Amino acid sequence: MKRLFSTLLSFVLVAGIFCVGYAPAAGAFGIQGPPQTLSGNYNQDTLTVVDSLRTAVDLPDDDSGKAEAQAQAKEQINEFISRYRRDNKTAGLASFMTMTTALNALAGHYTAYPSRPVPEKLKTRLDQEFKQVEIALKREAS
Repeated sequence: MKRLFSTLLSFVLVAGIFCVGYAPAAGAFGIQGPPQTLSGNYNQDTLTVVDSLRTAVDLPDDDSGKAEAQAQAKEQINEFISRYRRDNKTAGLASFMTMTTALNALAGHYTAYPSRPVPEKLKTRLDQEFKQVEIALKREAS
């Protein structure tokens, strides 16, 4: 009886690990991840993320949608980095390196100081890096 219970428990654990291990292909299990907002076109996605992050950073502190904009910014940062970090075609681009620097700075602020406004010094730095990203994208496209 003890051996049967042990075998059954082992089977259940292996089945559980199997299901969790294949969670990215979770459509078969009815599990849905967060909605994808990026198209897969690196240049277009980069410009979209830059525009939305500029909007989130430039919102006044007393704006009622500021918290929602910050949450959406964090999601976009995570999705962008997750999608393009392992792509060999984009990971070595100057625009991606600069974009990663800007995203890390903003994500770090949102994580460490979620209720504080973005400091002017960081806003200036982000604006400068976003301009560099746009210039690099134009250079890389030609």
